[in-house]
Amino acid sequence: MDAWTQTRYGGVDEVRLSRIDVPQPKTGEVLLRIRATGLNAADRHLMTGEPLLLRAAFGWRRPRQPVRGIDVAGSVLALGPDVPDVSVGDEVVGELAFGGGLAEYAVIAAERLVPRPAAVGPALAAALPIAGGTAWQALDRARVASGHRVLVVGASGGVGTFAVQLAVLRGAEVHAVCSERNRALVGSIGARTTYDRAATPLDALPAGTFDAVLDLAGDSPLRTLRRLVRDGGSAVLIAGEGGRLVGPIPRIARASLLSVRSRRPLHPLSAKARPDILRELLSLVAGGRLTPVIERTWPLVEAGEALAHLAAGHTVGKVVVTRE
Repeated sequence: MDAWTQTRYGGVDEVRLSRIDVPQPKTGEVLLRIRATGLNAADRHLMTGEPLLLRAAFGWRRPRQPVRGIDVAGSVLALGPDVPDVSVGDEVVGELAFGGGLAEYAVIAAERLVPRPAAVGPALAAALPIAGGTAWQALDRARVASGHRVLVVGASGGVGTFAVQLAVLRGAEVHAVCSERNRALVGSIGARTTYDRAATPLDALPAGTFDAVLDLAGDSPLRTLRRLVRDGGSAVLIAGEGGRLVGPIPRIARASLLSVRSRRPLHPLSAKARPDILRELLSLVAGGRLTPVIERTWPLVEAGEALAHLAAGHTVGKVVVTRE
């Protein structure tokens, strides 16, 4: 099969279109024919192997899974032993544990799969798992509810565009920080107020204004984020590049210290694969209440260009690679 593979960590130049064997499903797994693959920041980290700490789980000297791509939509071609509730021919969506989505076929644990509604196309479905799931879990962590005022910092990316829409669906009043070029887009998906992050620093916003702040940019001072939250509210930290060795761990540690006995805690979020949430997201898209923002799609044969665009760091919404 065709697959985009890498034999060592590095930049986009290390990922090449190759011919490799079709993987075979083991116990509890299924073989998928991939229809679409959504790309995320996680794919960039796994490509470069940075922060270096992640290599403990994904391979010290080279990626344990040489094929990038985690979020996939596809059709079930074959079943491994002991796979209940899934049949050959099912159209499904899921989150691969280590990658493998930038290929014609991939294997995935059946427990990670959710049926894809006929009303949701493969590209839209593949945009959902990581970004949509992270936004949902961040709103849960901040206990966002109807009537709350929410600030989304970094609102034009994959997670941000979902966070804005999902917060509005919860009845929240959403305010957003993004680049000037993306303000119209972010406003069109539900933000009541948008701020150009270059012209309006967070320090210029009134203190104690928000019930929740979602930090998706990862580069704002922690005390500034906490200053914006009212007593009893919280800020959720979803991103943060940090250093090359341990990434955002020092920032997470500082957030924990600042939150001791605080009435405005800072909550670092490590989102997990949640098929139950993915099922709800698919239902919202099928019902026309949630619309994934997809900046562009690439065919599988041009997936290297999609990875390069992702690595450049200015993606608006989601980037998706399709086979069809």
